[in-house]
Amino acid sequence: MADIIARGLRAERYAVDVAHDGPRGWEMSTSTDYDLIILDLMLPGLSGTELLRRIRQNGGNVAVLVLTARDTTGDKVENFEAGADDYLTKPFAFAELLMRVKALLRRPPVTRNNVLRIADLEVDRQMQQVRRAGKRIELTSKEYGLLEYLAAHAGRVLSRTMIMEHVWDESFEGLTNIVDVYVRHLRQKVDEPHAKKLIRTVRGAGYCLSDEDNTPE
Repeated sequence: MADIIARGLRAERYAVDVAHDGPRGWEMSTSTDYDLIILDLMLPGLSGTELLRRIRQNGGNVAVLVLTARDTTGDKVENFEAGADDYLTKPFAFAELLMRVKALLRRPPVTRNNVLRIADLEVDRQMQQVRRAGKRIELTSKEYGLLEYLAAHAGRVLSRTMIMEHVWDESFEGLTNIVDVYVRHLRQKVDEPHAKKLIRTVRGAGYCLSDEDNTPE
């Protein structure tokens, strides 16, 4: 079911990751800045309700849509109290799921930072605009997606595979050099006109956006 839903959402141009158990879902929710989580309640290893509580207790404001066969009023109340934003019961029509996904994504995030700042670089997520030292930088959609992903995880080394899966939402076996090409484009636009370089290559590991001079090269 998870794979079918993922294929349907990808066909609608959403980037999708799938976790098949609670512990993996928790790990992914704490390591990636997701816009939406579709959550089953009957997960192995850690129940969906407990996973939801952990996300909220950890300060996570990601939108959560519970998708489950448990349809009692008690189940709904328990999970709304745990922090669910919406609740859809099985069986369901994909068209309704898609409508609810779109509705949740239209809601403004509770405390999401709409402007990411690293040194004198600003990434405005709402307007999808980038400025450095106050000057507007024109980027293609993929260049912007790559820069936003790096900025959202500033200081963290991101592997080429992680970048491919997030920005392109596809697995290009043997073609991760496309990441190198786009990083080179970004450097020409974001870094080359400035003395301080923010996009770092971490040999053997990937790329990092950082204003710290001690980032490993």
